[in-house]
Amino acid sequence: MRFPGFLRTTLRDTGVLRGLIALVALAIGGWLQWHDGPAFTAAANEWLRDKTIQLQAKTAPERRVLVIDIDESSVAQLPWPWPRARIADLVELVLADGARGVALDILLEKPADTSGDMRLAMLASHGPVVLAQMFDYLHDAAPLASGRLIGGLPARAADGTPSAHGYLANHATFALARHAGNIGVLPDADGTLRRLPMRTMYQGQVYPTLSLALLECCGAATAAVPPVRPVERIPYSRAWSAYDVVKARDVLAGRMPPDMARDRLVLIGSSSLSLGDRISTPLGASSAGLLVHASMLTSLLDRQQGRAPAPLPGRAIAFAFTLAVVLLTGYTLPRMAAAANALLLGASAFVWLGVVWLLAPRDPVFAPAAPLFCCLYLLAVAVPFQWELAQRRSRQLLGTLRQYVAGAVVDELLRSDLQDPLAPRRLEVTTLVADMEGYTGQVESLSLEDASRLTTEFLDCLTRPVLEHRGTLDKYTGDGLVAFWGAPLPDDDHADLALDAAASILREVARFSALRVANGKPALRVRIGIESGTAMAGDYGTAARSIYTAVGDSVNTAARLEQAARDYPHDVIIGEGTASRARRHRLLPLGERQLRGKERSLRIYTLERNA
Repeated sequence: MRFPGFLRTTLRDTGVLRGLIALVALAIGGWLQWHDGPAFTAAANEWLRDKTIQLQAKTAPERRVLVIDIDESSVAQLPWPWPRARIADLVELVLADGARGVALDILLEKPADTSGDMRLAMLASHGPVVLAQMFDYLHDAAPLASGRLIGGLPARAADGTPSAHGYLANHATFALARHAGNIGVLPDADGTLRRLPMRTMYQGQVYPTLSLALLECCGAATAAVPPVRPVERIPYSRAWSAYDVVKARDVLAGRMPPDMARDRLVLIGSSSLSLGDRISTPLGASSAGLLVHASMLTSLLDRQQGRAPAPLPGRAIAFAFTLAVVLLTGYTLPRMAAAANALLLGASAFVWLGVVWLLAPRDPVFAPAAPLFCCLYLLAVAVPFQWELAQRRSRQLLGTLRQYVAGAVVDELLRSDLQDPLAPRRLEVTTLVADMEGYTGQVESLSLEDASRLTTEFLDCLTRPVLEHRGTLDKYTGDGLVAFWGAPLPDDDHADLALDAAASILREVARFSALRVANGKPALRVRIGIESGTAMAGDYGTAARSIYTAVGDSVNTAARLEQAARDYPHDVIIGEGTASRARRHRLLPLGERQLRGKERSLRIYTLERNA
């Protein structure tokens, strides 16, 4: 099918626009994957990860880690602050039960009971004990500097290790301790703790976090400590219920089951609200900071023992998925309805959520929401654009259809509930065939331009009455046309409408002929044949080209009647089928006529006013 020039230009332009929309979708997917996007995209990424963490957190018991909790009941029974001797008792009891090592999530900033301090200092200097120290990463206040830092190593070249602004450490009594771990954290902007600084730089020294220090101190006997990034995303692979937690008061009272701590790494700290060590995590709005270190310790042990999920290139997979969605929608958008494309994008987003489920524990840095934003962009931009393009094409095609079918009929077709109103159907129709008598003699002496003008103006005299009287223009026949009534929408008044159109055509041609005669040109005469009957009306043709037309005996008869009009002084010759169906017109009988190709004679008529 050949489109008008403006339509071909539009289609070319829309092709460019579709390409630009696809490129923008890919750019969004890539940019959000490899760069920090707006705050709302970062929030969407973290929300999606948090939900995945909550759903995937395992409840299987974590037998490698034991948590000793100075909980509310322990503080109520033994009011805080505790003497250092009591804390030393707690550490000694756990070590005596066979613990591989102990980490204290408790700062010892100021001296207390001397004997207790000395016992703890000896344990930290000679036993598998890791003390706590805290780094401050906020630069909007005067730097903290309290106590004596220990456990630092000379810093290497800058590798993204976060720098501290200040610190809180244990008092000088513990200066000879061998190991210490940082318990300072870096919550996200929403206050939720999702990442942990594994190493912290301060004044040229690098210090490990508490869980890493405990593993380096006491957990490296069987396997090497796994390499870590400067800041690690905390996997939270275990639910809090997976950890064995023993109340500190039960340990001190000798009520901890025997061998409970054997071969375990032990964390001692507090979940008590009164001691304030609570923080928001993906697993809870108020989680004990002690359990955050336990979760990170689990992750390190999993990696050390080869239990961690195998890493996958999440960013590359996400971008490949985005590319696949863009290519898929590039194919389906022009071929499917807007609703179907919207469902396809929704299904793509759902599939991506399944991919996120697989990737989230295997890649801590990819942006899980980026492909969803790409789908949302395509839904908000590409689908409406293609819908508008389809509407534009429909309007253009309807505009073309209105050149052949009366506007009122087109409007009724659009309002009808017919599933396919142009599909071939057997209908009662009235066919009108008209052409110019003596066309060859009229144009043979004219220039090409004048002949073309004459033909166009004459056809206009024929076409306007057809469309004004709700007719369907079948085709032009050079100097004439074929039209019919009663299809594509059935109409009981089809015979009278065709006769109305014939009368209007006679008036139009008479007016046009009078103008020509006034200008010294030959008069014109139109010949019209009209017949009614059953016909097959519908869209006929091939995949390459089709036309809406009517075929049947009555259509052929109308053509024969138009040819017979040359033998009569009447411009309109009407068949008996139309005469039997007309209700509003008076017809003049002309007798019978044997038409070419017919076995019997046919009674013919004309409009009485033309007699």
